Amino acid sequence: MEFRDLHKQYEALKPEIDKGIQEVINSTSFILGKPVIELEKELAEYVGRKHCIACGNGTDALVLALKAYDVGPGDAVFTADFTYIASASCAELVGATSVFADIDLSTFNIDPVSLEKQIEKIIKEGKLRPRAIVPVDLFGQPANFEELERIAKKYGLIIVEDAAQGFGGMIGKKRACSFGDISCTSFFPAKPLGCYGDGGAIFTDDDKIAERLRSLRAGGKSPVDKYDNIEIGTNSRLDTIQAAVLLPKFHAFIDYELKNVNKVADWYTKRLKGIVITPTVLDGYLSSWAQYTILLKNKEERDSLQLKLKENGIPSMIYYPRGMHQQQAFRHLNLNDSDYPNAVEATKRCLSLPMHPYMMEEDIEYICSVILKEIK
Repeated sequence: MEFRDLHKQYEALKPEIDKGIQEVINSTSFILGKPVIELEKELAEYVGRKHCIACGNGTDALVLALKAYDVGPGDAVFTADFTYIASASCAELVGATSVFADIDLSTFNIDPVSLEKQIEKIIKEGKLRPRAIVPVDLFGQPANFEELERIAKKYGLIIVEDAAQGFGGMIGKKRACSFGDISCTSFFPAKPLGCYGDGGAIFTDDDKIAERLRSLRAGGKSPVDKYDNIEIGTNSRLDTIQAAVLLPKFHAFIDYELKNVNKVADWYTKRLKGIVITPTVLDGYLSSWAQYTILLKNKEERDSLQLKLKENGIPSMIYYPRGMHQQQAFRHLNLNDSDYPNAVEATKRCLSLPMHPYMMEEDIEYICSVILKEIK
C-alpha cells in the first residue's frame, strides 16, 4: 500500500502524460514552452485570479511573492507555528523576520486570536514593522480568511496565501489560491496537484505585480530585453516537461480526483468518528485533502498505532513532529512551548493516514480495521 499512490495515477493518465512529455522533447522548447503558458492560463481561470506565474517550486513562489511586495529587513512576517519550513523560511530568505502564531487544533490552521496577540506584541516591542501574514491552508482546508482579512485590514498587512497543500480547497464559491493579496502553491509530487519533480505557482490580480514576478523569476530581466536586468531576481522557471505532466493531471483533478478524495475522507470519517479525533471541515468549506490527519489521545497512543499500522503494511506519516519554534533554525529566538500549546499538542498526537484519489473503499476498510483493533 502506498501513502499517496502516484503509480496508480500514472497508470490512469499514462497516454496523456507520455504524449505531452514526448511533444516537449520533440519541440526542444524545454524552458517556458507552450505547455507552461497553457497551464498558467488554465490555472488562473480555475482559481479565479487574473494572473498565474509558474515557477520552480513552492518555496520560491512564497519568496517571490514577498519580494514583489518589497518585504525585507526590519519587517515581521506572521505565519503558523505548525507547518512546513517554507512557510517561515520564505521571510528569512528575503531578510525579514518570521513570527509564529499558534493554531486552531480542530483545523490545524493558524488561530486568528493568537495571530492578533503576536501582532500586538511586535507592535509593543517596537523593533520590527508588522508587514505580512502567510496563512497556510494546511492539509487541504483553507485558513479562516474572513478573520484573517479583518486582521490584515486592521493592521495594514498584506496576506500571502500559502496554498501549497490547499489547491482545490474552497470557502463558499471561492477557491484556494484566490485569497489575500497574493497566493502561492506547490506542485511537489505528493501535493493535491503535483508534477514529476519540483514546481510552483503564484497567483495575483495585480497587473504590475504579475509583470514584476515574471521578471523576478527570470533573473530580474527587462520585459523588452532579457539581457537588461532591471533588478536582482532569481532563476525559478517551471520546466516545460513539468507543465506537460501537470496539464493532464490538472484535468483529472477537476474531472474526478477532487471528488474522489472527498469520498475517501468520508469513508474514513464514517468508520473512525468517535474512536479517534477525525479532521474537522468547517461549514461552507471544502478540503482538497492533501492529508487525512487524525489526533490520538497522546504521543504514546499515536506512536503505538503507527507501529501497528506499519506491522500490517500500512504507511503513515507524522506531519509535523515539531513546531517552527522548536526547529534548530529558530532556536535563537528562545521561544517557549507554552506560547504554542495547540501546535505542541498536534506534534505529539497527529497521525496522517494514506490518502489519494485512487483508493478503494476496501483499502479504507482494512486500514480502519487495524485502527479499531488497536484503539480501545
